[in-house]
Amino acid sequence: MHVPDGFINAPVSVAAGAVAAAAVAVSLRGARREFAGAGVADSGSRDSGSADSGYADSGYAGGGGAERTAPLAGLVAAFIFAVQMLNFPIGAGTSGHLLGGALAAILVGPYTGVLCVSVVLLMQGVLFADGGLTALGVNVTDMAVVTTLVAYGVFRVLVTVLPRGRRAVTVASFAAALVSVPAAAAAFTGLYALGGTADVPIGKVFTAMVGVHVLIGIGEAAITALTVGAVIAVRPDLVHGARGLTHRLELRTVAVRTPVTSVAPATPTEAGRPGPAQGEATSARDADAPAEGEAGSATGSAGGAPAAVDAGTAPGAHPGRGVAAAEPAAVDARRDDLAGAPVADDESAAPAPGGGRRGNRKVWFAGLAAALVCAGGISYYASADPDGLEKVAQDKGIDAKAEEHAAKDSPLADYGVKDVSDARLSGGLAGVIGVGATLLVGSGLFVLVRRRESGTGSGPADTHAHADRDPRSGAADSGLVRDRDSEVV
Repeated sequence: MHVPDGFINAPVSVAAGAVAAAAVAVSLRGARREFAGAGVADSGSRDSGSADSGYADSGYAGGGGAERTAPLAGLVAAFIFAVQMLNFPIGAGTSGHLLGGALAAILVGPYTGVLCVSVVLLMQGVLFADGGLTALGVNVTDMAVVTTLVAYGVFRVLVTVLPRGRRAVTVASFAAALVSVPAAAAAFTGLYALGGTADVPIGKVFTAMVGVHVLIGIGEAAITALTVGAVIAVRPDLVHGARGLTHRLELRTVAVRTPVTSVAPATPTEAGRPGPAQGEATSARDADAPAEGEAGSATGSAGGAPAAVDAGTAPGAHPGRGVAAAEPAAVDARRDDLAGAPVADDESAAPAPGGGRRGNRKVWFAGLAAALVCAGGISYYASADPDGLEKVAQDKGIDAKAEEHAAKDSPLADYGVKDVSDARLSGGLAGVIGVGATLLVGSGLFVLVRRRESGTGSGPADTHAHADRDPRSGAADSGLVRDRDSEVV
């Protein structure tokens, strides 16, 4: 749906450019909040005891989310560029391709998603003569802003009403992407009604544009759902739209107390004879051994720590106080039990496999490899039919005043390398260059956004990070220690 130069007149193009610039400016600020929220939001929910803070277990706490979201955002931009080269046929001599707004919004957030698609459109317009330069504002408004906002709005509504879980995220992704494409077609029709250069009845334009893009939306929905489903199956903590939809691992403890046999006070005569008194005490402990063994096995299944200490032998114990005298020992046992108790497990609470920086690198390289394969190899087999807008423009006469692209002489124009005669090699090289350029520009932009966020808004995140560190173990997440201390107090 890349709008060429000459479809929309200058005043409307300028106005659309102003809207696009404002949207990008707002998205830059919003992306900083999304990067910061990757660490602070989950840390805050963990402190408040929310069950929706599952990502704190995966490294989001303390601003770690920004470190993983920025590279992922650059990769998402490169992946969208690559998949947009894969035109798929929809019939009647027409093809379609991914727009990417829904995919970007769900993976990295709506504000960051707007920036991702905007970077893709900039690279396509400047390097590949795809989408007019004077129409860049129209394309950003239509393909980046409208698709992202509509898709994310639909997605949030659906994940709210659908049953919680990974399947709900995939279903909502499909529906959101499906709706976003005809919404973009309707937005283009509105812009054309305001500033179209050809005299074409707007009703015909609307019917043709929305009709063909509903079919394209099915392909967009399938690509989006498959991609989101693949990522969420491996690393759900990397999917922005899935935040708050997984349950944090819950710690469940059971206090175990052993019956304590009261030891009769020694008589003055017996007090002078240490041997028998000590023998009686020993016999009392031996009599309690089976109960202690049973308690030990019970706590062993819960954490491997002894449950209690005989009140008769506990320091400071007073003979004859019974169970009440064992409470300090039981509290100590519960403290130890908390440190080693297993956690309740369920499907959504399982920690993401491959977590940490090494796991992030694996996901990043896998995504990059997929983008390079799509752009460098599979793109050769893409449909050569005109896409939805081009087909409607030809059939309805919208392209009557279309202009040549200012970058038509670019070495990479029309997704081919100049002076390379082999079509497969030329297109493959152009695709690989495009992926690399988009990745470089996108990653550079998001690294700058992350650094700005770190320099101006990292205080709360850093505070959480240092507050969460356990001084005794050095662990970054001491929520367990805080819970344990509160239990003791």
